[in-house]
Amino acid sequence: MRSIPVDTSSATLLVTKLPEVKVRDRQTGEVAVDPVTNDRLMVLELVFIAEGGSDMIKVTVPEKGVGQGLVMGAPVFLSGLVARPWESEFGGRARHGIAYRADAVMVGTPAAVQG
Repeated sequence: MRSIPVDTSSATLLVTKLPEVKVRDRQTGEVAVDPVTNDRLMVLELVFIAEGGSDMIKVTVPEKGVGQGLVMGAPVFLSGLVARPWESEFGGRARHGIAYRADAVMVGTPAAVQG
């Protein structure tokens, strides 16, 4: 699956739903884990504000990458954010979308680059 890096340096990201354990299978309650590290995955919702507009996005983050102090409305930054296009068929209907995954989510804004 192709991963596309997402530049958030000129965007504002605000928490709209606090992290919850990501469920892989709703029928069995199986929790989603990273296939490489076996870390439990969390999902949170953010409003992504950039270029005069905004979008709601869901971002998956490993549990150990969830920073302290996340509260509703808090400005955050994401480390290693990528977008992954997906498509599947469910009930005879083709579905598609974009899945967002980050290495970490932290309260605040990233430090300015020194140079």
